[in-house]
Amino acid sequence: MLRRATTLVCMVLLSGALVACNGTRNFANDTEAQNQRLIEQGVVQDPDRESIWDLFGNNDDPSVTVEVNRYLWRASLEILDFMPLEAADPFTGIMAFGYATPPGGSRAYRATVYVTDPALEARSLRVALQGRNGTAVSRETARQVEDAILTRARQLRVADGRL
Repeated sequence: MLRRATTLVCMVLLSGALVACNGTRNFANDTEAQNQRLIEQGVVQDPDRESIWDLFGNNDDPSVTVEVNRYLWRASLEILDFMPLEAADPFTGIMAFGYATPPGGSRAYRATVYVTDPALEARSLRVALQGRNGTAVSRETARQVEDAILTRARQLRVADGRL
């Protein structure tokens, strides 16, 4: 009986050794891939962030920047403050405003402002206006709004004292 038990134990150990020697599968890569999937799904915390205080550190990718002029952005918000802001994305430089009637006006407009460049120049700003019925607004009216935004942006820059 003891001989039979010893033989059984040896067979189990040899089977385990043979399975362990297979070596064709890299379990470390499988574990890393699984951890990455769990991090992307938000199930597991990113291991590079050890505590909640790491959220306040500057650990983000330095190559990600906002490429819009802050004076044009702020001036657009100030000049078109009578319109409701529906969407704003500083990474693409697009602001979408809802329909509103300008002070002293009789016709409702909506506007889309596109800040295309970090430079404080006229070529960095595009304004598209549309009437309530989907009618296009004259290019002259859009140019007047652009001029008002550019003038206010220059005033903001001068007031900031960074000339």
